[in-house]
Amino acid sequence: MQTTGTHFNYYLICHRKLWLFANGINMESTSDLVYEGKLLHETSYPRRSEKYQEIAIDGIKIDYFDAKNKVVHEIKKSDKHEEAHEWQVKYYLYVLEQNGVTGATGLLEYPRLHKTDEVLLTIPDREAIGEMLEKIEKVIHGDQCPGRIQKTKCKNCSYFDFCWSGEGDL
Repeated sequence: MQTTGTHFNYYLICHRKLWLFANGINMESTSDLVYEGKLLHETSYPRRSEKYQEIAIDGIKIDYFDAKNKVVHEIKKSDKHEEAHEWQVKYYLYVLEQNGVTGATGLLEYPRLHKTDEVLLTIPDREAIGEMLEKIEKVIHGDQCPGRIQKTKCKNCSYFDFCWSGEGDL
């Protein structure tokens, strides 16, 4: 299985969420919060798809790539998990670089907050991504589902009911 941007993001947020998602337990399709994020993505920049292209390469899918200026645009609803969002974009830049697209940068956009952050890929980031990819594989292929994290961090997660329904650990 190729590591996707979602795998990378989930690894940084919650190993349990990563393991569940990678092992076919997908709660995003029934989540109102995920739907709200998708709607924000589709409506925030309505003309963007006319200017930029979607790229699918090595397991990742970049919704908006400005090929002329080599810029990845990633739209997020909230900056609650900003570090995970930033590393997800760095992972996209890393995959592009591995496929011959050098010098690309990223823009992490939070339309509701009127906030945009530039994302760059550094030499230490490349090394960290290599290490994270190994750790992601270990989590995904682990025999047991990782434990739950602190409940207060989970309240807006699409897996919340699954993890906290009173059934305990898997």
